[in-house]
Amino acid sequence: MERLDRKKDEQSGGPSSSRLAYGILDTPPWYLCIFLGIQHFLTALGGLVAVPLILAKDLCLQHDPLTQSYLISTIFFVSGICTLLQVSLGVRLPILQGGTFAFVAPSLAMLSLPAWKCPDWTFNASLVNTSSPEFTEEWQKRIRELQGAIMVASCVQMLVGFSGLIGFLMRFIGPLTIAPTISLVALPLFDSASNDAGVHWGIAFMTIFLIVLFSQYLKNIPVPVPTYGHQRKCQTSKFYLFQVFPVLLALCMAWLTCFALTVTEVLPADPTAYGHGARTDTKGDVLSQAPWFRVPYPGQWGLPTISLAGVFGIIAGVISSMVESVGDYHACARLVGAPAPPKHAINRGIGIEGLGCLLAGAWGTGNGTTSYSENVGALGITRVGSRMVIVAAGCVLLLMGVFGKVGAAFATIPTPVIGGMFLVMFGIITAVGISNLQYVDMNSSRNLFVFGFSIYCGLAIPNWVNKNPERLQTGILQLDQVVQVLLTTGMFVGGFLGFLLDNTIPGSREERGLEAWTRVQEEGEEASKALQVYGFPWGAGTRFCLSSLTRYLPFWPGPEGVRR
Repeated sequence: MERLDRKKDEQSGGPSSSRLAYGILDTPPWYLCIFLGIQHFLTALGGLVAVPLILAKDLCLQHDPLTQSYLISTIFFVSGICTLLQVSLGVRLPILQGGTFAFVAPSLAMLSLPAWKCPDWTFNASLVNTSSPEFTEEWQKRIRELQGAIMVASCVQMLVGFSGLIGFLMRFIGPLTIAPTISLVALPLFDSASNDAGVHWGIAFMTIFLIVLFSQYLKNIPVPVPTYGHQRKCQTSKFYLFQVFPVLLALCMAWLTCFALTVTEVLPADPTAYGHGARTDTKGDVLSQAPWFRVPYPGQWGLPTISLAGVFGIIAGVISSMVESVGDYHACARLVGAPAPPKHAINRGIGIEGLGCLLAGAWGTGNGTTSYSENVGALGITRVGSRMVIVAAGCVLLLMGVFGKVGAAFATIPTPVIGGMFLVMFGIITAVGISNLQYVDMNSSRNLFVFGFSIYCGLAIPNWVNKNPERLQTGILQLDQVVQVLLTTGMFVGGFLGFLLDNTIPGSREERGLEAWTRVQEEGEEASKALQVYGFPWGAGTRFCLSSLTRYLPFWPGPEGVRR
């Protein structure tokens, strides 16, 4: 509390709007870490729960809510493990790890093949016996196929990361590549966010209003909190509650409002009526079916199987995921006031994400893991960039994966509440991406063309491909899947065009922003803080870290915390 007060009141005697409440190296009190970790869990909840539910139909599980809850618990558990690995051994920025939508499209494409289409009887609830061996084998053989493809594709990601290939490519990636990549992480999601919010626009707007009210208008207003002094006397201390917990407060208030409207039957009970999705009892089956205690384990669905078509499709998703993650690293570093991530940290972060995908495949989430852009946006709103908060969030994810009833209870958050939150978060991510253009000469027609064309194509091409998938049939199934996934991923299309045009159209380094971009990276790499942020937990200055066996590894920090 006292640290936060000092940061807020120094110099002017009042709160500062430009400083972080807690920096990346700061450690908030343990109780704050818990609540802030829960807030990050809630921020990621929509995406974490959505991935298994999206896959449920093609896995023949649309009438088996119990198995759906198992998949949700498993993705919680694995996301917690991957988050702790990334924060401690990976890029070491406060980024949550979770399921990736980049893997959903190739997964659905693979499951839509004739060999994997669900039998007709699985679409009839009266004919489905969820405890029968026939039904169990029917859905488990599909998820085992996904597991094998994800595990093989994850090895490619680990190779790209730990070999230093992604770090080598970063010398050709400047602001005109990063800006459209980050912006297109969120821009194509407007349809999903608006659909969720449109379930009940009144509830969604209330959620948006509360987040904006707390994070923008009330952020500098302290709330008196009772504390105990050294002499065990009750005192009051100023605490900037609305700046630290805007998302958590808004979600809880909107959730309670929906609960009250459900109990009083203000919201319609008819599933076909507008606003029914805002009720808190629409997902009651998941809560009632989920067990109190269940520990997911590797191979719980059986031995994974591998097919060439699945591997090629998931590799396309891996490429998109890596591009998104590199953009997230830079966005996260900017939001938490950390130096720009050096090459060795990026290499290590991508490698650890590959390891996370391997674990996700082994556990059988039906998906991989990646950096969560929603939580990067939450950092910008809360201004709490502490690494320990994400450690707490990782522990919360582990607990949610073990205690099935608790995790299922969070899944009852109404859809419009999540949609309203996404509208705010995705807007922040888009703005962070565009802010990278501050290094570029935007009076140059060259740069205007590169950025504008990349952004527009990143929206237009995926939209056309989604509407006309039959136009891309080459007769080679694996090639069709790869092309389909790449061209329907806006961040890949925009980032690739930005990279290609920026490196081929003539322009000076100053005009392209590479001089300023490189200078910022070098200043970050050479700063004394860089070693603390991106070095290993045990320190990068030990004799072991500087030995001849490690100093030339592309993912290992050098003597000053940077690669030579």
